[in-house]
Formats: sequence, structure tokens, C-alpha cells
Amino acid sequence: MEYAGRYPIFDPSRITTYPLRTRANKVRIQDLVGPQDAAGLPVDVSRGAREALDAVVAAVREAREAGKPVLLFTGAHLIKNGLGPLLADMVRRSLVTLVAGNMATAIHDFELALLCQTSEDVPNALGAGQFGMAYEFAYINAAIAAGDARGWGLGESLGRMICDEGFRREVLAPVAKDDRLRQFPHKSVSVMAACHECGVPLTIHAGVGTDVTDQHPSFDGRAKGGCSGRDFLIYTQAVAGLGGGGVVLNIGSAVTGPEVLLKAVSMAANVGTGPRGIVTADFDIREHRPAQMTDESTQGYYFRDQKSVLTRIPQAFAGRGHYVQGDQKQTFVLLYRMLTGMD
Repeated sequence: MEYAGRYPIFDPSRITTYPLRTRANKVRIQDLVGPQDAAGLPVDVSRGAREALDAVVAAVREAREAGKPVLLFTGAHLIKNGLGPLLADMVRRSLVTLVAGNMATAIHDFELALLCQTSEDVPNALGAGQFGMAYEFAYINAAIAAGDARGWGLGESLGRMICDEGFRREVLAPVAKDDRLRQFPHKSVSVMAACHECGVPLTIHAGVGTDVTDQHPSFDGRAKGGCSGRDFLIYTQAVAGLGGGGVVLNIGSAVTGPEVLLKAVSMAANVGTGPRGIVTADFDIREHRPAQMTDESTQGYYFRDQKSVLTRIPQAFAGRGHYVQGDQKQTFVLLYRMLTGMD
């Protein structure tokens, strides 16, 4: 990016990188949970979480049978925890009609599709100046730049890179050098690939300076912002489709998901399509205390997921909010099993 202002800036051309395949990762193929694994996993959730899940599952089934939307916003840890294949299967089963996430969600999914490994050992890499410096992140930046030139969203640009051979060759031609990985042999575990192949929107809601891709000389903030801005409008259009009801699931996104949903709901309501009668569900590990949602002197007031997703939005539009407390390795697996008839 060019800069013509008055202050000194960092020169990213000085950055050195290394091949992704040489990086030590904490999550490998054996750690992923596929549909074939879900039934045999031990699951132990609280009675309250089980009751909330019963209500959420009933709402999702009712919504899909009626052709109403089910939107799912996930934080990156769902993918890091190895649960992406379950979400991908939910997409293929038409249990969700849109998937959204932050940029870290997309990065972990990209790594799994490319190498079937993810989750860098940050403490060890940071001191060596190597955190986030795998060369292949240039692929993501190149795909975003090419997608932005076409007027695409960020999720679609990355999904096309994984699934569309012609677009992938175009994207990788200037950046895939030497013996760098050039194919995505593990796309079966990728949520982005599942969404692209099924025609389900996947929207990525990104910031600038928040992701390892931004550390690289190939980073283009205008392209990232343009693509993610289009995804926000795709997401908002889907929220506007909740005017006749539907379901919104927030899986472990503490800030981005709740804030993006809040703004999209406000925009939809402004044009007369507020999400009347929706059911929302917030999955997180923290305790929920409803009395704190209106008390600014308490810490719970500042939990955006509990305040916006669980409380304010459903209350404003005559809906219902459910809190599913627990480790998502338990609660999301159980949600999948219940929705697919395993449990």
C-alpha cells in the first residue's frame, strides 16, 4: 500500500517468511471431529444447557421445515477445536442457510483445507519473530485482491480459490513459488468449501491489523475492506430475511458476531424488515446472569454476546433467546447430534 502522509510507517517488504508445511501446529488431522466420529464422543452438559439445546433444535427444525433462515456466526475456535467438519456437514444437510465468521475463522479453515493442520504454537513462534509469517498467507491476500477486482465478497473469494481450479491457478500463479503447496487436497473438511459447493453464503467480517495475513507484504487493506464490506451487506440482506421469523446461532463469538448482528438488525428494521419473532442462541462457556444485562456496574453488562444476541435483539422483536453454557466441544457436538438424529 502506498502512503503519502506525514508520519513514518513500517516497511513490510523487510518481512521474511517460511513454508507453512515446516510450522509446528497444535491441531492435526487426527484431532478433527467428522460426522462419523460425533456419535461416539462422550458428551456431558448441564441440565440447563440440555434444556436450552432442546429448544434451539426444535426452533431450527421448525424454521427449516417452513423454509425460514437459520444463520450461524462462529468464532475461530470452532474451527481450531476441530469441529469444522461438523459445521460443513450441517451446511450440506441444509440445516443452516448462511455461515459467518471473523477472519481468523477463514484462516484456520484455509490451513486445514491446504495442509489439514492448524493452530500455530504462538508462544514459541512469537519470540523468534515467526508468528503468522508462513508464506502461504500470501495466497489469501492474492485471492482477496482478485476477488475485490471482480466485486466479490471475502468468503466467496476464498471459497473459489479452494474449489475453482481456474481461479486458483490465476491467484497462485504470481505467488506460489518453488515447492510451495498449490492444491487444497483436504477441502472435504473445509467449511468455506462446503458453503461454496452448496451455494450457501459464507461471510467474513474482518478488521485491519487484526489478522496474520495483515503482517505480509502482500496485504492490501483496501481489498480486504472492500470484500468484507460486501460480505456485511450479504449478511444484512440475510438478516432482513428474518422478518417472518427464523433462527440466529452465535457459536463462541464474543464481540464481532454480536456487533455485526446488532448493526445488521438495525439496518433491516430501518427498512421495515426487522427480525420479528426470531429465536436466538448464544453458545459460550461463561456464566450468564440476566440481571446484569442492564447494570453497567457489573461485568456481565459488557458481554456483548449475552447482551445483544441473547437479550436485546430478541426482546426488541418479540423473539426468544437461549443461552447454551459449556465447552463447545461438548455443546456443539451435541447440537449436531440432535439436529442430525444421532441423539
